[in-house]
Amino acid sequence: MPPLSESEISSRLKALPDWKTESGELTRTFIFKDFRASLAFVNQVGELAEKAGHHPDIDIRYNRVRLALVTHDAGGITAKDFDLAGAANKLV
Repeated sequence: MPPLSESEISSRLKALPDWKTESGELTRTFIFKDFRASLAFVNQVGELAEKAGHHPDIDIRYNRVRLALVTHDAGGITAKDFDLAGAANKLV
């Protein structure tokens, strides 16, 4: 799967307004009421990632969870990253 062009990324970001690109990755920070809620979300994302065979970088800071998506073997952001981002959005 080839990486998306900058214009394709910009276009797809319109459908995911809470996501942005940072250092070549598709990122979003989710905020929850507490650590337990953060962990529950991470476990749900983990299930989605396993099913998709596509794994995000995950950073948990008490009630904040930052996801970073990039398709390393494609050398950039692909449709797979946007698919997982959209699926993660549906969890909250």
